[in-house]
Amino acid sequence: MSSISLQKCIAGQFVRELKNRFLCEVVIDGKVEVCYIPSSCHLSNFLQLEGKEVLLMPTVAKNSRTSFAVVAVKFKRSYIILNTSYANRLVEYAIQGRKLSYLGKRKACMREKNINEYKCDLYIEDTKTIIEIKSVISTSDMGVFPIVYSERSLNQLSKIKELLQSGYRVDYIIVSLNPYVKGIEFLKNTQFYVELEKCINLGMSVHAFNCKVQKGAIYLNEKLTIY
Repeated sequence: MSSISLQKCIAGQFVRELKNRFLCEVVIDGKVEVCYIPSSCHLSNFLQLEGKEVLLMPTVAKNSRTSFAVVAVKFKRSYIILNTSYANRLVEYAIQGRKLSYLGKRKACMREKNINEYKCDLYIEDTKTIIEIKSVISTSDMGVFPIVYSERSLNQLSKIKELLQSGYRVDYIIVSLNPYVKGIEFLKNTQFYVELEKCINLGMSVHAFNCKVQKGAIYLNEKLTIY
């Protein structure tokens, strides 16, 4: 598998996010429905969603309080992916193909493996390579990272530094969920960038990609320039 299928998706019109950050209202077939929105923060901080066409995936959990989850919002001639967990899945699928061939041998890939109290997004056992995946939602041609201060990201970089010093390889991957983004810019003069540079100096590699929706599926797409 190299992509995430959208064949089961239906279209709706976004109304508004609710106070519960994981819930929103969407018009489906003329009726307002409460839907799940898989984001840990209010997306209205970054995107204009009201009135926009969105793609909805039926929820599969038996005890789910909603029938649909918001997957993507219409943007230009394509979509911006709103389910940030898809970034991890797309990278995992791409590891089996040629797009991430720079990683070398990669037959044994595991999810969320704990290494020295650090939970990896992905771990390639063949080469002791830790994959840390971050997603970016932006409507401009340039994606900026990080958008907000994150103590968690700083703690991760601190732990990554220790793992690099212990002989592990680390690849830090940024995935733009907007297919039109052409580059990723790291915010300079920030504590995050200082810690990032320390890891890079110890051998951590950094790569960036965007993703695209094509023929009813989401793919990891172009490699992006990092600034």
